[in-house]
Amino acid sequence: MPKKSDSIKYMRHGSAIVKGTIELGRFVIPYRIYENDGPHIICLNGVQQSMAMWHSFVLRYAPHYRVVLFDFPNQGKGKVVSGPIFVTLDEQVEILRGVIKATGINKNVSVCSASWGGIVAMAFASRYHNEVKQLCLASLGTKASDAMVETIKKGFQIDPKDRQKMADILIESFGQNLPDNVKNKIVTQFHAMSQENLRAFYEHGLFVVSTKKLGDLINLSNIKEKTFLIYGEKDTIIDLEDVKFLASKIPQCEVKIVKGAGHFLHMEREDIFDVYEDFLPIPPRP
Repeated sequence: MPKKSDSIKYMRHGSAIVKGTIELGRFVIPYRIYENDGPHIICLNGVQQSMAMWHSFVLRYAPHYRVVLFDFPNQGKGKVVSGPIFVTLDEQVEILRGVIKATGINKNVSVCSASWGGIVAMAFASRYHNEVKQLCLASLGTKASDAMVETIKKGFQIDPKDRQKMADILIESFGQNLPDNVKNKIVTQFHAMSQENLRAFYEHGLFVVSTKKLGDLINLSNIKEKTFLIYGEKDTIIDLEDVKFLASKIPQCEVKIVKGAGHFLHMEREDIFDVYEDFLPIPPRP
């Protein structure tokens, strides 16, 4: 059983925020719960992102939904305490399951994800049937596009000490539409990244490049939940045709194209949540 510790504070509107950590085998996972009597949502970060990426999402949904955030190992304050620094997809799926159990999430949960987090979400849904209600997966395809591979290869060529250059490459490749304050946060994140997290970032890049297609990792036809793929029309590293191909492999799947948005979607513009409300409706005010 996972070991859990937590503390409680309160949001301005009175909802409790429960913070803590969960010990799951060789990992320590920080989490945050925005308590609410409404339906449950759990959010999965993209690579080298943290719970902070969901700030605008929480502002929109925490007053109406019970929202759970957490950091995988090598994200935020998530830690690998023993064994290899690289965390496999199977391990990430089991971490997700452990967080779901430890935080009291019910089976009507909606899973919302960004980028690589969607891979974990689909692998979970394929393996553990009827444990989630629906999948809301942003910025996701079946394989690394040519642009993504090129970005990863550029990253391999940079001196590991040149954190500014690493951040610049990422922003230039697929963060062009981000507001300046978010770009600055990415730069700060790379400068503050530990050597262990940087090594994990490189190893993940190698894994992405070596994986030919998602179908090699996940039985997509096994995903029975209603699935929404959210795609920004200006995403420079995910191809729309590949998104449509992915949708064709999942029995109940719908593609939502967001005009004028890039890879980071709601981190670029908060009004993108108007699209999310098609499948995560907010109750009308009394």
